[in-house]
Amino acid sequence: MSGYCRIAPGHEWHGPYHAEHYGFPIADDDELFERLILEINQAGLSWLTILKKQQGFRDAYHGFKIAKVARYGERDRTRLLNDAGIIRNKLKVNAAIENAKRIQALQKSHGSFAEWLAAHHPLTKPEWMKLFKKTFVFTGGEIVGEFLMSIGYLPGAHAADCPVYKKIGKLKPAWLAAQKKGMKY
Repeated sequence: MSGYCRIAPGHEWHGPYHAEHYGFPIADDDELFERLILEINQAGLSWLTILKKQQGFRDAYHGFKIAKVARYGERDRTRLLNDAGIIRNKLKVNAAIENAKRIQALQKSHGSFAEWLAAHHPLTKPEWMKLFKKTFVFTGGEIVGEFLMSIGYLPGAHAADCPVYKKIGKLKPAWLAAQKKGMKY
């Protein structure tokens, strides 16, 4: 085993995330939005910091309800920037609000954020990075790669000898379906 699969099992915070969330396909738009915002907030910080603040983020961002976050105004920005339960970074707070609005546009054009992702799959990581840079704000290469890996669109979340790898394989993540058709990442 390598990387996260080696260090996460048994860890108070990483263990449950590794075994129950990381790399698992997600179809719910609010959950996809949550994962994107958590990845954006992780930039420059440890994932452990984000996991410890995850409930704080859920509370502060009204359960990551896209429609609600898209309507946030200055009062909400101020509230978020003063909330010690989250990462108080103006660029990241603004990105959450703006990306909620952009996801709403994708929901109108594609039916859902999940459908938009599916409509563009399969893409290589560099192709995804270009698409995200054009579509969202505060989505650099590392953020995009981790987001897509964490939701089953890019391979690499788990080592092949990790028991979770087999569990995820049964759920037919997008990357595995594309790989079976000959996609090279």
